[in-house]
Parts: sequence; structure tokens; C-alpha cells
Amino acid sequence: MSAAEQARHVLTFCGKCSCGCPELFVDHDAAPERRIVLTDDFGQRIQMSVEQLQVIVDEARSGQITALVDAELALGVR
Repeated sequence: MSAAEQARHVLTFCGKCSCGCPELFVDHDAAPERRIVLTDDFGQRIQMSVEQLQVIVDEARSGQITALVDAELALGVR
């Protein structure tokens, strides 16, 4: 059984299709540094601590992630 199957589902990031959208889980049985589980629609997963997730949330709220991604995407425009 995978970590995502053992973990408690918290959020589906799209949910408007049936393509296997990214999801967020909490695995209460995992070690603290692996308690948060993010899965993608390709069957991959990332495990991290609650503190690491909080950094991502804080940076998203401040707009830092959007600015960095927008800048990187602009570099690829030809």
C-alpha cells in the first residue's frame, strides 16, 4: 500500500476533470519529516514536513512563487 493510500486526503488541486489531478494528503503514521504527501497526475509523490509545506504556503501567499515561475516562463518564450 502506498503512502497516499494510507494517508488522509486533504485536498485535490483541480478536481474538475478525471485526469488524476495533484492531491495533498497527511500521513499521520509517517515520520514528521515525511508527514505531508503531495501526489501528481503521473503517479509521483513528494513527502515533506509540515514546516516545509508552511514555507511553500507562505511563499505562495506572498506572490514569490508566482513571480519566480512567471519570470522563468518568460525566459522560455521565443
